[in-house]
Amino acid sequence: MHLSEKTIQSEVVFDGRIITVKKDKAELEDGSVADRELVVHSGGVCVVPLTADGKVIMVRQFRYAFGEPLLEIPAGKLEVGEDHREAALRELKEETGAKCGSFDYLGVCYPSVAYLTEKIHMYLARELEFGDAKLDEGEFLDVIRVPLEEAVDMVMEGKIPDAKTQIALLKTKMIIDGGK
Repeated sequence: MHLSEKTIQSEVVFDGRIITVKKDKAELEDGSVADRELVVHSGGVCVVPLTADGKVIMVRQFRYAFGEPLLEIPAGKLEVGEDHREAALRELKEETGAKCGSFDYLGVCYPSVAYLTEKIHMYLARELEFGDAKLDEGEFLDVIRVPLEEAVDMVMEGKIPDAKTQIALLKTKMIIDGGK
């Protein structure tokens, strides 16, 4: 079949708490066989919490993989089989203390299509009411309010390198500006 590959062998080489790494052999459409390395992840969610006065509630947290703190929108990992809408509402509450009256699905993003199975479901939360945040054990972050326009400028200037945050902020800006 054109533009397809068939897994003919699969070996788990690492099975961790967050990811599983597999080494597969795939049969290509011309009959040849290629090695494929795959990082299996249960997926994630992210939320653009937008206040009535046009500010995005963002979080700054240290990201070990890059050795620096990054500015992002609230996000989290999906548990296997967990509903992404419920997970996004949970992460919004845990990281910012917010509940929302309006919650719109922005779509899904595949952050790295060559080797990673993670899918990140994106949401826009409005009509926010704030209470106490409830961070996970070992989670440390600063909550920051950034005007949407400024956050979009930061994306365009390369000051926000996180893919899910870039995509969700740009989609939110399009929605706010009346685009689709």
